[in-house]
Amino acid sequence: MSKSIRVTALAAVLMAATTLTAAAEVVYHRGNTADPETLDQHKTSTTYEAHILRDLYEGLVAYSAAGKIIPGVASDWTVSDDGKVYTFTLRDDAKWSNGDPVVAGDFVYSLRRIMTPETGAKYANVLYPILNAEAVNKGDMKPEDLGVKALDDHTLEISLAAPTPYFIDLLGHQTGLPVHPASVEKFGSDFVKAENIVTNGPFTLAEFVPNAHVKADKNPHFHDADKVTIDTIYFHPTEDRGAALRRFQAGELHTNNDAPTEQVAFMRENLGEQFRVAPYLGTYYYALNHEDEALSNPDVRQALSMSIDREFLADEIWGSTMVAGYSFVPPGIGNYGDPAFADYKDMSQIDREEKALELLENAGYGPDNPFQLTINYNTSENHKNTAVAVADMWKPLGVDVSLVNTDTKTHYAMLRDRQDFDVARAGWIGDYSDPQNFLFMVESDNDGFNYARYNNPEYDALMDEAAVTVDLEKRADVLKKAEELFMRDLPFIPMMYYGSMNLVSDKVAGFEDNLLNIHPSRWMTISE
Repeated sequence: MSKSIRVTALAAVLMAATTLTAAAEVVYHRGNTADPETLDQHKTSTTYEAHILRDLYEGLVAYSAAGKIIPGVASDWTVSDDGKVYTFTLRDDAKWSNGDPVVAGDFVYSLRRIMTPETGAKYANVLYPILNAEAVNKGDMKPEDLGVKALDDHTLEISLAAPTPYFIDLLGHQTGLPVHPASVEKFGSDFVKAENIVTNGPFTLAEFVPNAHVKADKNPHFHDADKVTIDTIYFHPTEDRGAALRRFQAGELHTNNDAPTEQVAFMRENLGEQFRVAPYLGTYYYALNHEDEALSNPDVRQALSMSIDREFLADEIWGSTMVAGYSFVPPGIGNYGDPAFADYKDMSQIDREEKALELLENAGYGPDNPFQLTINYNTSENHKNTAVAVADMWKPLGVDVSLVNTDTKTHYAMLRDRQDFDVARAGWIGDYSDPQNFLFMVESDNDGFNYARYNNPEYDALMDEAAVTVDLEKRADVLKKAEELFMRDLPFIPMMYYGSMNLVSDKVAGFEDNLLNIHPSRWMTISE
């Protein structure tokens, strides 16, 4: 055989091998609302960042396909008789993506880092049940005083300030995900860059191209890697829900975590079971700036809330994918009874509007003496249509509304950085099924989520009392009193309870509807 023939034959073999490898690669194209503002699990605050981070990292606990807590890096754990000390046994085969073992000291480092004030973690207070966490986060104690110890490489002890019934669920949140200590020490805030990052989850970051995609590749060092069938994930930012639907129909997206409400009827008729609607533990609301002159008046806030036709929004604007909401805590949440519903819940819409006009007149406003408000909302036809509808509902009261739209990242940065606004659209999805996870948002020192700048010492005292109340029934009563103050003072106007909407291709298996709307990619399979 001549040399040229041998070379040609070898090239053909290599080409065939390459083609087979490419054909065998499983790629998941996942629509995911927006670009992440950060991939630092200690600075994150949004669900669309959480979807990515849960694929990149594994905490002490993880989520099943059904959205239930399962063992993660911790193979098991025990709880002391007084409910205040948790001892976790770490699995022997947990590794970082560079091959380093995952050890208890990594979690000690990570939990101290998120509580260190210099980290600037907006979500640190989620972990305040840990002993001394609040004092550390406020700079009153050292990170070493945090109630977290590595008893050895495979045994972690976490002490709580008081029994916390939802603590294990809380650890499933992205703030409980570990960082790789050596990478953080070496690269500082740049540890999140693709060329530097070391992760311990099913996938590791390959690249982040803003306004295009976040690419993650399968992590061969993950302890359950042999059961992960997806090789590569592309997280596509899909703020434009209509465009996302078109991409889904064209086969460019396997799933998308939202859908355009104005096309619900179309999707139900044409997509069948590929359009998924399910109950979701969340509340859609408008934050009211209590430092605004008009909105500082409680009568004005109540009038604005009363005049909103929530049934119209839920059924007509959102295509019955939402439910009219008259409380901030959604009904059916764990460790609670009925939430504190607004006292006008059962009034007719006409009666509400008449009462709203009366309240505004008492406050010095009305059709003859209007005032101006701006509604800020993040990019989405759904949010735009909602804002337009609310502006129309407020117009007969003598409220002139202007609308301001920005992309999701800019919108939430504006709220977290306490920039000036009047009314701002937001939503909250429960991280765990407990009313505290909603009501903590407007504690006076919660700078990360108290967008309204609400400051009520009585409210704070009730939340502090609930935090140390062991009896669940008594605790529920205390939290109910706090929510009653919330509904009286209205830092936020609750408008609707969420329903999750997902587009799921019939090529995807392993996607299970659940109340938290959590869908880790490790459980998915893609067929052609």
